[in-house]
Amino acid sequence: MKKGMVFLLICFMLVFAAACGETETSQNAQTGTSGEAAQASAETEASQGENSNALIAYFTYAENAELPDGVDASASASIQVADGERTGNTGMVARMIQDAIGADLFSIRTEESYPDNYEDTVDQGQEEQAENARPRLTGQIENLDQYDTVFLGFPNWWGDMPMAVYSFLEEYDLSGKTIVPFVTSGGSGFSGTVSEIETLEPDAEVQEGLSIGASSVQDARNDVESWLQELGYME
Repeated sequence: MKKGMVFLLICFMLVFAAACGETETSQNAQTGTSGEAAQASAETEASQGENSNALIAYFTYAENAELPDGVDASASASIQVADGERTGNTGMVARMIQDAIGADLFSIRTEESYPDNYEDTVDQGQEEQAENARPRLTGQIENLDQYDTVFLGFPNWWGDMPMAVYSFLEEYDLSGKTIVPFVTSGGSGFSGTVSEIETLEPDAEVQEGLSIGASSVQDARNDVESWLQELGYME
């Protein structure tokens, strides 16, 4: 009799322990799922930035050339350093716009790199212009539909946009969007590039652009913010 009761008591304890284990496992699983969801939500929010309906697409020399690791940015007016990363004059202005309004950045990059010095690069740009070339691009803009406004930046090469920017404008349909151009140059400004953008994107609204002299890029933040305020992108 006693043996039977002991046996029943042992069975009862085993069942109770198993039930507790299942309950704890279930609670841990729910906690883990909730934690992962919260983390995913936070990452999504961070990736969207403060102004998730605006995109800054730009082409800049230093992000499209095979520069040696020891290149001295201070020795070339066309190479800048922003947040510890090398970029070009146009890339620097793009980051100033991002700092001001929190838009997403997209660097327009070509499959084939340009030469490791600016003079040879613009000479190659002139050759591409003469051939009406369309360099192949790498990378894709995800969720283009979410952007209402596209800031489009580029350097002035021989009185025109780099042909990679033509590739970009022919690859993406910006109909119904607002395009806000900005350019860096040695003094030529936009030349005829604004009308080229309007021709390539006839169903987009092209707003007043900003021209920054290459030698003035590092001190251009106030000009950039004043321009954005005039257009209504900053209070």
